[in-house]
Amino acid sequence: MTGPAVERLGRDVFLVTGTDVNWILLREVDDLTLIDGGYPGDLPAVESSVRTLGHRPQDVVATLVTHAHVDHLGAVNAFRARYGTPVHLHPLEVAHARREHLEQLAPRQVVANLWRPRVLPWALRVARAGAGRDVAAPHAEAFPTSGPLDLPGSPVPVWTGGHTSGHTAFHVPGAGAVVSGDSLVTGHALSPTTGPQLIAPWFNHGTDAEMREALDVLATLDADLLLPGHGPAHRGPVRAAVEAVRDGR
Repeated sequence: MTGPAVERLGRDVFLVTGTDVNWILLREVDDLTLIDGGYPGDLPAVESSVRTLGHRPQDVVATLVTHAHVDHLGAVNAFRARYGTPVHLHPLEVAHARREHLEQLAPRQVVANLWRPRVLPWALRVARAGAGRDVAAPHAEAFPTSGPLDLPGSPVPVWTGGHTSGHTAFHVPGAGAVVSGDSLVTGHALSPTTGPQLIAPWFNHGTDAEMREALDVLATLDADLLLPGHGPAHRGPVRAAVEAVRDGR
């Protein structure tokens, strides 16, 4: 069995592709920050990606989560249980992670969209990765501070609500990078194109207007490397990527 695809995009910035979803590793000497955790079935791949860098899972000092959908929460409970790794989200997203409420695509919505191209093979694939599991993170906590977090990579949380109420991107100024989660992606198993784009609207809890407002926030960030939740890394000014989406390019 081969390990996950780990792409080095800067001195200490790595994008890893799992089951139709990405996670990010930021390194600082002997410590790591994990951003997002794939599907539940991606747990072995998340651990393998850490070891690929020559580290142990215990070296992950914290997990940051862009939003509490099952394809981003998959590894967080195991990392918490096995290695004591804390999990942080935007204050608005903590209750979602704890499943005090749910802002996630329901199985009936997937069934209703099976007629669409590419949906059935995607649905079967992610089901095998645990998409149907009821994943909650009862230990989830809000970010401990505002501004740059005292974690490897010094990521700065940037609220980009729309996909979920507390969806958060992470600006990594030292690497000139933005981890955009699902507020701006560059591809998806259901999309016929690659390049900067919005995720299919039926995945979003919020409105189209809120998704566009999130783009406005991303456009203010000084970065030329986009690390999305879905699709390949994109090089070029993030502002230009946002403009391409707005213009329909």
